[in-house]
Amino acid sequence: MIQDNHPLAKDFPEFKDKIHTLKMSSQHFARLEREYEDVDKAVIRLETGIEHGSSGELEEKKLQRVSLKDELYALLKA
Repeated sequence: MIQDNHPLAKDFPEFKDKIHTLKMSSQHFARLEREYEDVDKAVIRLETGIEHGSSGELEEKKLQRVSLKDELYALLKA
């Protein structure tokens, strides 16, 4: 089963413009967003079998993705 990625603009379409603005104006936001995208891609690679890892590694990446998304969402809401 092909897993879909979770870019912020897709998950939070109401913040699309703010995401772009913050990526350009805030190094902190831009770093977190890049880290989030990297972790999201790693989750997809593990879920689809492109990369091999334990179920524990997959769960750890998923928790990391959720934590980053929560932090990014808080910045978007601020």
